[in-house]
Amino acid sequence: MQIGKFGVWFFTDTLERNALVELAQRTESLGYSALWYPEAFRYETFALGGFLLQHTSTLVVASGIANIYARDAMAAVMGHDSLNSLYGGRYLMGLGVSHAPVVADLRGGDYKQPLATMHTYLDRMDRSWEALNSQMPRQFVLAALGPKMTALARDHALGAHPYNVTPAQARAARAILGPDALLCCEQKVCLSSDADAARAAARKVLALYLPLPNYYRNWFRLGFDESDLEAGGSDRLVDALVLWGSADEIRAKLGAYHAEGATHVCIQPIRADGEPGVDWAALEALAPGA
Repeated sequence: MQIGKFGVWFFTDTLERNALVELAQRTESLGYSALWYPEAFRYETFALGGFLLQHTSTLVVASGIANIYARDAMAAVMGHDSLNSLYGGRYLMGLGVSHAPVVADLRGGDYKQPLATMHTYLDRMDRSWEALNSQMPRQFVLAALGPKMTALARDHALGAHPYNVTPAQARAARAILGPDALLCCEQKVCLSSDADAARAAARKVLALYLPLPNYYRNWFRLGFDESDLEAGGSDRLVDALVLWGSADEIRAKLGAYHAEGATHVCIQPIRADGEPGVDWAALEALAPGA
């Protein structure tokens, strides 16, 4: 799969039908190569992927991520093959183990040994593709933060999709993945030069992620520590996870990802007023070629 340097990542659970169509079509018209969306609390991943693909013509639509606890491996293979067959190979399936509160509390699953669970799931996907005699190219990446999951992404997928990271993650991941694998890094941005407003908006968004061990353990690997989790996140953590400033300042900071080995950066725009919705001013200002 060929994917451009920049895409858009958006929490689509907050959007209704017409807003989803606008998000997909304007993302495509602005020149971004991909639109990433989660599987969290509202939309089922393949249903939403098909809807977004239906309303675009060239855009890559990518799940970031499809929760492996939501369906068995054969269902994932069939969903992947169906969307790519029906929409010209434009679907990139991101797979991940999600988080214990989502899997255990909401889905009633047994969340344990994420690495081993993912390895077993990938083996079952391989057997499913063989049993179905599938001829479709296998276009998927893994949500990978730690070195072992990143190595699994290298060995079994097209690459990795790390979320809530910094350019240091790109450097560490590229060393594991080698030169050719996809490395698609998510980065939140806030188009505002008002430090207080930008950090307030950032802390509002990051409140969902700060308590989750998968994230904060990875932040510790990236050089942060327990003190950075206090009071809604330290300024240095908040400023790393949500880039703010002028368009030129943000663009320069995004460039660090490519310098450290990222293939693709998917930009998640955060509104400076802290309200939900797409910040189109940010996406227009940061669009490829803007």
